[in-house]
Amino acid sequence: MYVADDRKKSSLEGFFDQFDADQLRSIESVSMDMWRPYIAVVEDRLEQARTKVCFDKFHVAKHLGDALDKVRRNEQRELLQRGDRALVGTKYTWLRNPEALPAERDGFFERMKAIAIRTARAWAIKEHAMCLWHFRSRAWARKAWSMWIGWALRSRLEPVKRVARMVRDHLYGIVNAIVLRATNASSESANAKIQRVKRMACGFRNRERFRNAIYFHLGGLDLLPGHHTKP
Repeated sequence: MYVADDRKKSSLEGFFDQFDADQLRSIESVSMDMWRPYIAVVEDRLEQARTKVCFDKFHVAKHLGDALDKVRRNEQRELLQRGDRALVGTKYTWLRNPEALPAERDGFFERMKAIAIRTARAWAIKEHAMCLWHFRSRAWARKAWSMWIGWALRSRLEPVKRVARMVRDHLYGIVNAIVLRATNASSESANAKIQRVKRMACGFRNRERFRNAIYFHLGGLDLLPGHHTKP
């Protein structure tokens, strides 16, 4: 629908400029990350924006994954100083979905509980957060996340506590995403297709050509020739 340069307030404002007041009122949800300038634009342009802004599960998971990896790196340094290499080469094991781990990693997390105590605790907090996206009720979703925030803040893991404070400050949008079933999945898919277009062209001479290529390949054009039938 719309392609803009950069990642500024003006980039998103141009998108909303396309619509009249009735069209803006018909918008039910806006799925986004927690970038403050974009939140400000949505709050400025949409009525009751606080009930429509949705912070996507993918972005919450990314912040938690980054926090987990910081805890792992810190603990790995301490273990290496004692000659223990238990955490070396395990980065992506901690970040992957446990159900998708290869057979040779069976029992990995149970073993690590006694070796990498802080990393295992950060992993448990992250995994529990990923289980809190199924609620239908705002009240129950808010209660469950509030309990998770309390647990994370008591973890004594500063990277995890920073994410917990961020979640606490943006909880309204997380709850919106849960009950409205809003997700960035379609835009993430579109981004992957855009990168494929870019690779196929080996780059573009200017942004205008790149934008035109995106519209052409992702704009839903019907390029089949018309079929003319006799009356």
